[in-house]
Amino acid sequence: MARIDRLPDAAKRLLQTASALGREFSLHLLGTIWEGPSALEPLLGELKRLEFVYEDTGAEEPVYVFKHVLTQEVAYDSLLQERRRALHARIVAAIETLYADRLAEQVERLARHAFWGEVWDKAVAYYWQAGAKAFARSALREAMVGFEQALVAVGHLPESQERREQAIDLRLAMRNALIALGAFGAMFDHLCEAERLAASLDDRRRLGWVSAYLSPYFSNTGDQDRAVETGQRALAIAMASKDFALEVMATFFLGLPYLSLGDYRQAGHYHRKNAETLTGEWLHERFGEAALISVCSRAYLNWGLAELREFAEGIARGEEAVQVAETTVDQPFTLSHVYLGIGLPHLRKGDLPQAIAALERSLDVCQTGNIQLVLPWAASALGYAYALSGRLAEALPLLEQAVEQSATMKQMAYYPLWVAHLGEAYLLAGRIEDASQQARHALERSRDLKQRGHEAYALRLLGEITAQRQPPDAESAAAAYQQAMTLADELGMRPLAAHCHLGLGTLDARTGRLEQARAELSAAMALYRAMDMTFWLSRAEAALPQVGGC
Repeated sequence: MARIDRLPDAAKRLLQTASALGREFSLHLLGTIWEGPSALEPLLGELKRLEFVYEDTGAEEPVYVFKHVLTQEVAYDSLLQERRRALHARIVAAIETLYADRLAEQVERLARHAFWGEVWDKAVAYYWQAGAKAFARSALREAMVGFEQALVAVGHLPESQERREQAIDLRLAMRNALIALGAFGAMFDHLCEAERLAASLDDRRRLGWVSAYLSPYFSNTGDQDRAVETGQRALAIAMASKDFALEVMATFFLGLPYLSLGDYRQAGHYHRKNAETLTGEWLHERFGEAALISVCSRAYLNWGLAELREFAEGIARGEEAVQVAETTVDQPFTLSHVYLGIGLPHLRKGDLPQAIAALERSLDVCQTGNIQLVLPWAASALGYAYALSGRLAEALPLLEQAVEQSATMKQMAYYPLWVAHLGEAYLLAGRIEDASQQARHALERSRDLKQRGHEAYALRLLGEITAQRQPPDAESAAAAYQQAMTLADELGMRPLAAHCHLGLGTLDARTGRLEQARAELSAAMALYRAMDMTFWLSRAEAALPQVGGC
């Protein structure tokens, strides 16, 4: 500060002016905003001689750099607030003039200077563009910074309808980044405020979008009834207003709670509708989301089809989605869904090498792209595939991570299933008490959350655990298997029903009920053959000779 104070007034004023541009500044831009009484070049030469700044000779245009960042900071801090604000406002105008034909390259700089210059309308516009630019390349946290700064700037605008509309639309844009990050609490707060503002404007279109976005929030946090209610409200608004984008998203979101509820047919109805609608030019449309909706619709359709044993269609849909996703500019959120979407049908069918290959890719994309929403799904599915393959040392950390992260995030849509997967891995590892604890927890939570498909998985696991105790509690195990099978039959979950027949047949064989064992094992084999589930068929075939079958 003392060195700066000893400068002649004109040189000090130039140093302060340059400091507002940042540590690096172009001569052209500095000349545009310079309003001093003296010529620029001699003063800049003096600052170079005194080693305040130096020239970057490798730049395409004349660029100068403060020799030390502290020099720039001290010079900037010495500016009075009003002059600082005016300088930043002039910088915005100068950039807009000098780079008029390529402003998109300058939006981050424009946003910062507009904000510091208190040019609030431009700060809103440029930070919004900066957030959208980051969002487009899946830089989600960077996108959130842009959107949040734009929202702060909106708060400085005069009260008006346009200000409220901007505040709503910014919060909706923020939601699309927050969902991928798994930040459910912040997302809900923004949606509630957006809903309040939209209601104050009686804006049906924006209320429709808020309802659409509330649906997956409620689904992810475990309230499937409200998820269905808000999704249906959004779809009704979309149909009444003929808003195609809103109709697509409401349709997509409505399928999600039905997957969690175990109504796989109804979930398939909504996701198949989008899969069949979003073709041609719509294949690569994101509808404001972090992923391609055509791909995500196919992925979620696959998950339901896998439970209903429609493996051929699920795998075919998955391959379609992979082809679309891999020909698109790198989008981690899309890729995390597409690899999970094709991995799950292979997993449920028992094609473990194919499942593992796809699920490893999904997990890798989630980890490198910070896709927190999908990470527990990928970790649990891959961990379960490892467990069935006998790779328990690799399986257990992933399965434990999925359950822990889901609980921390309060992500309840599939939580009981992930707990059941962990319990089954503990059983395979011989940790029967740990397995029993997880199975009981999965059953309790699935019933609390009305997730009947996951309840069936938990009941089947309880049957497995009880059957393997020494001595086995045949009556309790059989009851658990029967309850699981009843639910599986009701929900159309034929693969799970086949597993229940296999479990019952193995239990009957251990307790000497050979005739019943042959009947159950034969039923399991018939189902496995019909579904081409060769991994599981071989297990049933290996058990049959032990009870006098062939």
